[in-house]
Amino acid sequence: MKTEIKVSRRDFLKKMAPATFGIMAGSGIMPSAPAHGYTAAAAPPQASAADEKKFVPVMITPFDGNLQIDYDNVSRIIDFYLEAGAKGFFANCLSSEMYFLNDQERIDLTRHVVKHVNGKVPVVSTGSFGDSLADKALFARKIEDTGVDGVILISSHFARQNESDAVLMQNFEQFFALTGNMKLGTYECPSPYKRILSPEVFRFLVSNKNMIYHKDTTEDIGKIGQKLAVAKGTRMELYNAHSATALQSLQKGGKGMSPISGNFYPEIHTWLCQNAGNPAKSTDANWIQAEISKMEPLISKSYPLSSKYFLKKRGLPIALTCRANSKVITPEQQQVLDTAHSTFAGWCERLGIQAAKG
Repeated sequence: MKTEIKVSRRDFLKKMAPATFGIMAGSGIMPSAPAHGYTAAAAPPQASAADEKKFVPVMITPFDGNLQIDYDNVSRIIDFYLEAGAKGFFANCLSSEMYFLNDQERIDLTRHVVKHVNGKVPVVSTGSFGDSLADKALFARKIEDTGVDGVILISSHFARQNESDAVLMQNFEQFFALTGNMKLGTYECPSPYKRILSPEVFRFLVSNKNMIYHKDTTEDIGKIGQKLAVAKGTRMELYNAHSATALQSLQKGGKGMSPISGNFYPEIHTWLCQNAGNPAKSTDANWIQAEISKMEPLISKSYPLSSKYFLKKRGLPIALTCRANSKVITPEQQQVLDTAHSTFAGWCERLGIQAAKG
């Protein structure tokens, strides 16, 4: 692919060896917002807006029987998340089946989420689709125009798998020049391949004042800790996608959680975000951390269809349809999910959580 324009690199890039250019397909972004109906037996100590930890769901997309986006149920799911304590939304992400949507659907879905949320909490959405930098920048503008609070860039959209971090940073730099003051974030999405951002790349990114959000998928608390150290004192907020490191990442300074299990039992992640730093709840926090770590591999099979089955059991009238590869929930997986549903009810009882109603 070809570079559309040439711009000067930052001093940071000047220190690095030249590389071939290539492209492949302190306040932060999530201000404080009320929990919209989420209740617990005992409220945690009041946190300042700067210290507050936040659950931000990676939204699933409901489809109707004709595999068209079911916008009525998109709205119902938003209301459900808000009642469960969500403090933001990541629309048009991998859980949303974004690679199975066309560009107009990605834009329309994002716009619908922004409109329905109506400023209650922030919304971010993926905006790095396109074959060239110019194409990516154009699509990012269209996502920005929906009213989102941040446009998310997939790390593997900016360098091929065999290309170096130097190439990745050059491509990011070129993109920044095309998008001006657009508020941006990054996502180490597993598709088209998982590109984990090294501390060096992350340091480069946070040096840009427009970078305000990062969804981390390293699944490695050591690497998460390195990123948190780099981001300290900047506007970049880190949201962990890995349930098994949830409590540790929150206690080390992560801003919040965005795991796929939030599409099954969002209230649990809200509770953990609220209580990760509460000494009076440390026993329960460690217990529920162990529980969700054991549960995640079980519910992940056939995702995102498994989450739609689970949410349907919770009362949301969504069809068990996906455009992604998982088309059927086997009887064996149904039994696993039914058991998980009962287990979730037990978690709520122990933690004093009033579950949101579908």
